[in-house]
Amino acid sequence: MKRVSTQMVAGVLLFASGGAIARDTVLHLPFSQVLEIAEAQSKLDGTVKFYLDGVSPPSATKSLGTGVSNRKTNGAGKSDEYGCRWAALSALLAFQESARRRGANAVINIVSYYKKREFKSSTEYECHAGGLIIGVALKGEYAVVGQ
Repeated sequence: MKRVSTQMVAGVLLFASGGAIARDTVLHLPFSQVLEIAEAQSKLDGTVKFYLDGVSPPSATKSLGTGVSNRKTNGAGKSDEYGCRWAALSALLAFQESARRRGANAVINIVSYYKKREFKSSTEYECHAGGLIIGVALKGEYAVVGQ
């Protein structure tokens, strides 16, 4: 009987903790903070520029198609904000690589695209933080823009 009680308590605790792990906190954070972190300074080489929706690139553009970059990071031991910046940087690094392959020097009209739902802002991106995983999804248009 004692063994059954212990198993029941363990099951209830496991079930109750699932809610904490399954959280999905939505954050809207400044895009500029992603570009300011040290890792961005060393990994984004400046050959590809990034423009959120509503921010005009410096001159006329040539469109080279659209793309989505969906990146996640381990949230264990990280603040939501730090994990969000890291996931957003990972998404930008993927965009940078794809832009180079296409011959683009910019990604324009960037919107958050988590679970295919758009969040548009000229200053912020959307991030989803869970108990274990933090994710950022961005959609943008590859383009050639003037200097």
